Amino acid sequence: METIVDSTPSPAFIPMSLADGYNRNSADITKDELGNETLTGRDLLLTGKNVIRGIPFNLGDKERNNIIFLKDDEVSVNFDKPVTCKYLIFIHTAVAKKAVPDQNGITRPSRGRIILGDKAADYQLLYDGGGRFSVSILRRFAVGEIHKEWGDECFEAVPMIKPTAVPTISEQMSSGRPPGIFFGKSQTRVNLGKDDPEIPANYWVYALENQNPERMVTGLKFIPAEGSTLLILGLSVTGLADNPLRWGHRRKALITLPEELSIGSPDDQGQYPGIGIDLGQIISVSLVLDYNNAGWKDSYNNKAPVRVENQFAVEYCAHPEARFEVGMKDKVFFSAEDFRKLTGETSSLYLDPVDPAEQNVTIKVIEAKSNKKIAVKLHIHGEAGEYLPPLDRHRIPNPFWFEDYSADYIADETHFCTYIDGETRVKLPLGNVYIEVSKGFEIKPVRDVYAITPETTEIVIELEHVLSWREKGWVSADTHVHFLSPSTALLEGAGEGVNVVNLLASQWGELFTNIGDFDGKTTYGSKEAGGDGEYLVRVGTENRQHVLGHISLCGYNGRMITPLTTGGPDESALGDGVEVTLAQWAKQCREQGGVVVLPHFPDPRCENAAAIVMDQIDAVEMTSWDNLYGGIDPYSISDWYRYLNCGYFVAAVGGTDKMCAATAVGTVRTYAQIDNRDFTYDSWKESVRSGKTFVTYGPLIEFSVEGHTMGARIELPKSGGTLNAQWKVATVTIPVSKVELIVNGETRDIISIKEGRREAQGNFSVKIDKSSWIALRVRGSYSDKQEMIAAHSSPVMVKLEEKDIFAAADAITILEQIEGAIAFIDTVATRAQVKTYKTVKMSLTSAHRSLHNRMHSAGFFHEHTSLNQHDHPLHEN
Repeated sequence: METIVDSTPSPAFIPMSLADGYNRNSADITKDELGNETLTGRDLLLTGKNVIRGIPFNLGDKERNNIIFLKDDEVSVNFDKPVTCKYLIFIHTAVAKKAVPDQNGITRPSRGRIILGDKAADYQLLYDGGGRFSVSILRRFAVGEIHKEWGDECFEAVPMIKPTAVPTISEQMSSGRPPGIFFGKSQTRVNLGKDDPEIPANYWVYALENQNPERMVTGLKFIPAEGSTLLILGLSVTGLADNPLRWGHRRKALITLPEELSIGSPDDQGQYPGIGIDLGQIISVSLVLDYNNAGWKDSYNNKAPVRVENQFAVEYCAHPEARFEVGMKDKVFFSAEDFRKLTGETSSLYLDPVDPAEQNVTIKVIEAKSNKKIAVKLHIHGEAGEYLPPLDRHRIPNPFWFEDYSADYIADETHFCTYIDGETRVKLPLGNVYIEVSKGFEIKPVRDVYAITPETTEIVIELEHVLSWREKGWVSADTHVHFLSPSTALLEGAGEGVNVVNLLASQWGELFTNIGDFDGKTTYGSKEAGGDGEYLVRVGTENRQHVLGHISLCGYNGRMITPLTTGGPDESALGDGVEVTLAQWAKQCREQGGVVVLPHFPDPRCENAAAIVMDQIDAVEMTSWDNLYGGIDPYSISDWYRYLNCGYFVAAVGGTDKMCAATAVGTVRTYAQIDNRDFTYDSWKESVRSGKTFVTYGPLIEFSVEGHTMGARIELPKSGGTLNAQWKVATVTIPVSKVELIVNGETRDIISIKEGRREAQGNFSVKIDKSSWIALRVRGSYSDKQEMIAAHSSPVMVKLEEKDIFAAADAITILEQIEGAIAFIDTVATRAQVKTYKTVKMSLTSAHRSLHNRMHSAGFFHEHTSLNQHDHPLHEN
């Protein structure tokens, strides 16, 4: 690196030539002279016009002497033209000088690896008319060493490379840019620069304060201290009143661009080339977010802002006299402190300051009736839409897969939230702030506006518990969460009103996650584990094969069920054979006391058919991922219906498959009825097994047929009868639009709910003339979103005498799916050892035979795939 230009040069500085004192060419300096085996003089090379930390420097010529090598002799420099200045800014560095330890390796007194306070030189300012001002240059104060170790920063000088903000690797790659920093470092979003491997030598920038700024400085004298060597590269002077190396606090400004002014596209560091600052650094540039603050109180929870075109929020930190530059070709310059409308040709360029967040405020959230602090999800923004997180939370939450496990949530890419235990500290701007607080589906969410004054030190927010499903013996759960630590999962579950979080350890190729959190016995948050027993986390496993399918093994006891994955990428390691089926995993989970769930049902759509047919599955999972407004996927429901239509009862549960901050715990969730039993993880498992469940995005359900609730079995005579189905729905989140009675997968009746009603109830009269299943399906939507399936009950099963539910058309699709699993095992799947392969195939063959025999017993004749063809007279045309 021969030049550094980190911004447009600040006009507040005059670069001064030190050519009069240059006595060496840096390329000729030897390793011995540098006292470092890894550096050569070429590593020191900086020449020509440079801009370092926004300060202009005119350095020496590459082919001539270009550095002051200050060791034994004094060096004098006469300026071409005397100057007055407040600060003289030097680029210099020191050759290492080590303390000498005793024979035991102990240094007394210990002053550090770099000898703290050791005088390296005296710098003297020579004044017009005589007189001088001398400053001692001390190690780790005014100068650091050319090669330093971590922890040896300077107190009065800074590295020549100014720190930068950097996007995460995923942000860089998603923008089509190659990553410019290692994964872990990119998570910090900052780069100090001095550790750049392309800059092996550390130069230090030091601002020497002139005690006589009114006098003309005619030159300098550099006097080395005994035993010290300094390398002096360049000088610039300024009349700025404040130290030019000291930047201010982080600030934000809004810039509205005219159409003719472009700022370009982000570079590999996420910086826009058309927005810069000299004595400071741009932290981020993003489109302004408009929350429609005027309508904030009337908007719904998690409603995201919209991006405003051509209006940018610029975050920066800078010296008070720093200058912004805006534009690619025809640049516009203005002071970072001057946020007035510009005139002339740029009259449509507007600049508005964002009030700084400097008021320390404690936020407390309490439940209205009990007056107790409660865990919640929290969002705060200011007048400009700027996110205002607690002091211990991300300012920019990370939305990417397996990159951050913080207690944050990002709704719809732009709405940033976090989770608190009921109290937190935050710095707020004076004026209005906009606060959102929520806690699940039974407590009414709050969006309110608070005026912050210099006297504001605390805000107390009350939440009202509106719906009473928990009091009626219902508990909520998310059956599918990854990567969080148990304690973070406990906080997020409590903040979302999710009573049970199933945190699933797993394997992803060669990556293993949450393995150390599994012990096969601990229920975090339980009274036995020191919690209050209201919010629980249990670590289970998600066991997977990329074709056969995935299976969630929840809450089992004892040793981990392995292998966690099988059969190769992308779930298992490359080259792994198929050693186990879903049904085998499920059987072992049940033997160890667990609940078996088919996650993100029905995908991968293969062997789950065999596992259901063999009665090894307790529930199928409706999954949201990060889709707040998609509702329960009709595709998932359709697949579930075909098993119910063949008499295979499996409960419906809700799980998010949360793998990043873009998904909230409990976006879709399970409600399970434990009735009058004490709430424990075991009582929750038993409720899921019994099918007393419904899945919801917000609306809560009560549903029964002739007094029999979800999961119940009713027997009728052969003639059937007319049944009364009672229902109730209520919501504090998604407005309900329709309530549907579903019989054998068909919509038997619909009731529309009047807009604005938050609670409704009624009953359906349903005539049953064959064995059937009956369930409740609820639709709803926000005013600006499409209607979704917002909730669905598990069914009530109705049997007419000994006639089982059986739908031939659905049965054949299930059989074909099992045949597909067998075909995979027999052909392209990587085989395990012969004995294991035979065991795997027998598991699938048994399921196939079971369903096949049912079909023939029912008199349904069918064709097989070529791999499963067999001859018998029933197949003849």
